[in-house]
Amino acid sequence: MTAGIDPDVPPSGPGCVECEEAGGWWVHLRRCAQCGHVGCCDSSPSQHATAHFAATGHPVMQSFEPGEDWFWDFSRSVGVVGPRLADPQSRPEDQPVPGPAGRVPDDWRDHVH
Repeated sequence: MTAGIDPDVPPSGPGCVECEEAGGWWVHLRRCAQCGHVGCCDSSPSQHATAHFAATGHPVMQSFEPGEDWFWDFSRSVGVVGPRLADPQSRPEDQPVPGPAGRVPDDWRDHVH
């Protein structure tokens, strides 16, 4: 196993864990390559993927967007190459961006970073 990456761990779910619990919303999703935690990106209002790194020290995340397979190492602030992670590879393709449906405010652009 590459440091910070466990390819056998599935994602925690189809959306940002903390946003789902709080009834929030996100712009894009990121998946922790070590534990599978799905969090929202730094453009999202709550930036839970970065918060997950800060809280756990898990350094590598992967985009959880359809058609994207890039990895980012927070500890070094660089893109890295990683293995294929356990399925599913992304959020559901019918989930809107931003999402999830029904929770995104009309003025969402005023809330992104």
